[in-house]
Amino acid sequence: MIRRSSLIFVLTGWLLAAPVQAADPTDPAVQALSNRIEEMQTLGSVQVQGTPIGGRILLPAIYAGQDFQPLWTDASRVQELIDLVRTAPEDGLVPEDYLVDQIEAQRRAADASRSPVDIANLDLILTESVVRYGYHQLFGKVNAAEIDSDVNFTRTFFDGREPAEAIPQFIASSAPLQAQLDQFVHRSPVYRGLKAQLAVHRQIGAEGGWPMVTVGETLHPDDSDPRVVGLRRRLAVSGDLPPGSDLTSPVFDNGLKAAVASFQGRHALDADGVVGKNTYAAMNVPVETRIEQIRLSLERLRWVRQDSSGDFIAVNIAGFRVFFANRDGIAWMTRAMVGRTYRQTPVFRGRLSYMEINPTWTVPPGILSKDKLPAIKRDPTYLAKNNMSVLDRDGRKVDPLTIDWQSYGSTIPYILRQEPGPNNALGEIKFIFPNKHFVFLHDTPSRSLFSRAERTFSSGCIRVENPFALAELIMNDPARYDRAALEGIRDTRQTRRIDTPKLPVLVLYLTASLEIDGRPRFLKDIYERDAKLLQALNGPVVISDLDG
Repeated sequence: MIRRSSLIFVLTGWLLAAPVQAADPTDPAVQALSNRIEEMQTLGSVQVQGTPIGGRILLPAIYAGQDFQPLWTDASRVQELIDLVRTAPEDGLVPEDYLVDQIEAQRRAADASRSPVDIANLDLILTESVVRYGYHQLFGKVNAAEIDSDVNFTRTFFDGREPAEAIPQFIASSAPLQAQLDQFVHRSPVYRGLKAQLAVHRQIGAEGGWPMVTVGETLHPDDSDPRVVGLRRRLAVSGDLPPGSDLTSPVFDNGLKAAVASFQGRHALDADGVVGKNTYAAMNVPVETRIEQIRLSLERLRWVRQDSSGDFIAVNIAGFRVFFANRDGIAWMTRAMVGRTYRQTPVFRGRLSYMEINPTWTVPPGILSKDKLPAIKRDPTYLAKNNMSVLDRDGRKVDPLTIDWQSYGSTIPYILRQEPGPNNALGEIKFIFPNKHFVFLHDTPSRSLFSRAERTFSSGCIRVENPFALAELIMNDPARYDRAALEGIRDTRQTRRIDTPKLPVLVLYLTASLEIDGRPRFLKDIYERDAKLLQALNGPVVISDLDG
């Protein structure tokens, strides 16, 4: 992330090094720009077409570095920018944020008057527009760290160049603006797929949306009910019922069952082909809500653009899934469990350091006082049954039969450690990517819980359904660490730490995602995070780490 203090230092240094006056003080356009920049530095911003433009730092640095020469002297380049920012809705953004109407009005004013002030104002508003648009494409409109202090995704500009240097080069280059952006703004296959789904769902909305399904008693396969006709029409619009299917039959046949199961799978519901309360509710979510979910996911994916350029591990908290991915897309996927609503898994970036096969588990103080100590008091054999050792503060084992457990309240002067084994709370393998949250990926003995549709069962860590398959992918070393070798280490029941490639681990929260086959997947907002982000995404443009 660009630190505001360091950015101020760099850009202030640029201003001090730049000439105080323009290179040609007799040029009226240069003088007008110099005057407007001086006004901007004094007041914090200037008004163009009734809109505040710029801040005290970036725009003055840009123009000082160019000796206050106008940057937008080519009319075709101006039109190219206007055409570019009008495509913002394709990414879930809005052209109004990039001052399209104000640019058009100021261009007409400058063409009519040819006054240096109007020309200077047009130049400023065009530069403001390109700063906003480029910033949003690079990092997203919303600074994630300002709405969630846990977020620590990478934020660097244009291959390390300072924005005050890069932006004039971007404008002056002979290369098309879009081509230059594409050079720096790598879009993952998931982003591109969601962008395509945004267009699809907007078209559905433009055609009136999908029909609401009449809610009533549960519908089962083989039922005959007038509501089945509405069900067919609903699933035809969303593509779950194949084109050409019968939309008039009231009979719940096997084809409709498959369509219902398809819909349920895409909405993280039990895919049993039965239409009950949760399925009715998901089907009757308006298409406008699904459009907003896609917009939010596109924004969240812009946050991680720079952290997803090679092989990486991703967790979608809202989707209860773990992925192994690369520039070509998702290579592997498995189910996951995440934190309970009162122990939420945070959104952040880490870097994998090592994995541990046959880990031990040291019982955290909270679990010890609320769970383990009462269990030991009820059953003196609890420790033996659960393969737990008692350690003193120096790490020496203590015979639990010598301890008067009943004499202790909520704390004890001992450490409880569960030894390796299939019933260990961390399972048979864990993956460590050091972070302040003490969150990591791990196996679990509670494997039956993976069959649940909603899997908020942990205290914040991420439980992985197929952890040894993930380990094999991470190591990518068939000669030493194929699946058989890894399971052979497990079978020794000896704890072994293995250093891993330092892959990024991205813990994300996407309530709209994609199935591997490219179909859209819509998910419950389990932690109720969407509303806050949507408000910011639809709110005013704030670029705090540039504008000072």
